[in-house]
Parts: sequence; structure tokens; C-alpha cells
Amino acid sequence: MQGNRGGTGRQPLKITRERLAKLIDHTVVRPYATEGDVREACDEAKRHGFASVCVNPCYVSLASRLLRGTGIGVCVVIGFPFGATLPSVKAFEAKEVIRRGADEIDVVINIGALKSGNYDLVRRDIESVVEVAKARGVLTKVIIEACYLTDEEKEAACKVAKDAGADFIKTSTGYGPAGATVHDVKLIRAVVGDEMGIKASGGISDAERAVAMIRAGATRIGTSNGVRVVESLTGDAYSDQG
Repeated sequence: MQGNRGGTGRQPLKITRERLAKLIDHTVVRPYATEGDVREACDEAKRHGFASVCVNPCYVSLASRLLRGTGIGVCVVIGFPFGATLPSVKAFEAKEVIRRGADEIDVVINIGALKSGNYDLVRRDIESVVEVAKARGVLTKVIIEACYLTDEEKEAACKVAKDAGADFIKTSTGYGPAGATVHDVKLIRAVVGDEMGIKASGGISDAERAVAMIRAGATRIGTSNGVRVVESLTGDAYSDQG
């Protein structure tokens, strides 16, 4: 699923419900998520035309089967939610979920290594997943968990992820003390330029907040409230992001 990578447009684009839906990763990664929850999320994604359904690794086969032939991606989180597993484990996890049907991977960085200034380890950690994913035509989104980082650390994380060949920067797991902010999306866009996508995730529960993230530079929205986000869009909304 290689669409919606990123970049910034230059002409104002009207954000309709259909266009907004195509930017949403409809997310069901609660630790207590059931098969029924995944089935419901996939049904909702098909009704609204979301970009993907984002699931935990144990549900990748189910989601892949339910979404086959729809054009909706299967996004899978790995190293989630702490990012503290070994690079070899993340690489193995990536290989396994791709084998079972993942189109996109959202991987959490080694947050402690980043805050320790061990950028070589952070880079190896990301590269271990990117190499597996790129060889199989799968997108990689790197979750930096911005709420734990200073602005300087956020910039460093983005530069390392970009150098490692990732396709997206993702702001948050949704399980930290704070989620996506307009400030962080703008900061990330300033660092990565037009070459990467940005996924704003965490705390986005209505269209107003989603549109604010898109205007700041986000090219994908991660939310467990995808239906509410789309259905709460009323009136005209525009953005330079396409």
C-alpha cells in the first residue's frame, strides 16, 4: 500500500469527508481488542473508505483477510508501545507481519536510546525494519513518541529516521501522556521537508482537530475515532496539504 506517502501541495485543497477518510488509519490497537473489534473496524473502513486499518500483530491475518481486494491497507504496529525491544526482534516481527499480510508498519523507536544520545543504535533499530519492509514494498512509519522528547530530541529523531530511509514520521503511540500537537507536526515538517509523510496520532477525535493537523503538515491521521472524525466534518475546510 504505497499511496499517501507525503509531501506538501501548494494549492488550497477542499477537505471533503471522502478526502479526509482517505487520510485516516482507522486504529484498533487496544490491549484488550477482540476479534469482533477488528471485524467492526474493518467494516467501518470499507464503508467510509479509510486509508488503512491499524491493528496489533496478532490480528494481521484477520484484517488482511477481511480487507482483501478493497484497496484499504493493513497497518500493523511493532515494537509497540514502548519501542524497547532489540533491533533483531523488530526486524523479525516486521518480516512475520508482512508475511501474514501487512501493507504498512508503524514501528516505535528506541526512545531510551534516543534520549541517551545513542543515535547509532536508533538508526540501526530503524534500518532493521526499513530494510525488511522496503524489500517487500511495504511502508514504514516511525513513531517517535514526541511527548517524551524535547524539541531538539524530536528533530534528532526525525533526522535519524529520514537517514534510515523511513517513509513517515508518526507523532505518537496514543499511549503516552499526550498525543499529536500542531506544534509537533509543524516541527517535523520543518525537519523532513516534503520528502516524508507525517502521521499525526493520539487524541484526534473530531474533524476540527484532524483538519488542524492536516493544515500543519500531516498527510495521515491515526485515530480510533475514524467514523466520528469523518462524520463531524461540517462546512468547508481547506488546506495546502494534498
